[in-house]
Formats: sequence, structure tokens, C-alpha cells
Amino acid sequence: MTAKVRKQIYIGSDQEARLKQLARQKGVSEAEIIRQAIDLHARSFRQPQPDLSAWEEERAFISHLIEQGPVPGRRTWQREDLYER
Repeated sequence: MTAKVRKQIYIGSDQEARLKQLARQKGVSEAEIIRQAIDLHARSFRQPQPDLSAWEEERAFISHLIEQGPVPGRRTWQREDLYER
């Protein structure tokens, strides 16, 4: 069993009545009902696994360009020319 951390919470009187009823029906502690509710809620917010296929396609494309080697010919401009525009 994992170590427990004490938390103090405030709930409404209607929630308290439902909590007591659930604990009684299930035969567990009120704290266990709260722990189960947290786990259930957390499962509904699981992050989807990222689809890395687009990155893999991009990596393959870049690798293909690198394999082709340098483009024949040379550029006709100098870096400084860009600043004169």
C-alpha cells in the first residue's frame, strides 16, 4: 500500500450525505470513496499519445535532401546583399 497524505477538504452538506451513503453501500471508508473519485476523474483526462508520423515524414524528407548532396551551381548573391534591399 502506498503512503497516504492527509488532505482537508470542504464539501457541501448534500455531498456529505451522498458520500456517507456511498461509503455505507460499498462498505468502504469515505476517504476511499474520495480516492476512487479522484482516480476516476483523472482517467477521463488522460493525455492522448502524440502522433509522430508527421515528424517522421519530415525527417525522411530532410534525409533525402541531404543524400542528394549540394545543389549544383552557386548562389549569385552575397549575404550582405540581403541587407541592402
